Amino acid sequence: QVQLVESGGGLVQPGGSLRLSCAASGSRFGINVMGWYRQAPEKQRELVATSLSSGTTYYADSVKGRFAISRDNAKNTLYLQMNSLKPEDTGVYYCNAFISVNLQYWGQGTQVTVSS
Repeated sequence: QVQLVESGGGLVQPGGSLRLSCAASGSRFGINVMGWYRQAPEKQRELVATSLSSGTTYYADSVKGRFAISRDNAKNTLYLQMNSLKPEDTGVYYCNAFISVNLQYWGQGTQVTVSS
């Protein structure tokens, strides 16, 4: 059983920055694929960024050049640095650990609100 705990959300003005963290525990082995998703009000959850243990990363087109995903394997922590935030970035951000097609874990989510 993997537990994921997100932190770092909050209220920020347009153009501002936030750094999200996701602390993972309970995994006997390293988690190969981890990512961040977000869900805006009345919208479906969408993939924001993915990090593989090999170092490969993936970003949604809407956040390329503004967000950076990274991980500290020694601390079992995943990060999402978000810069140049826009109102459309508002939503609940979820950390995800993908184990297999039939098994993945989610954090409880952290609210990010971008508003003046």
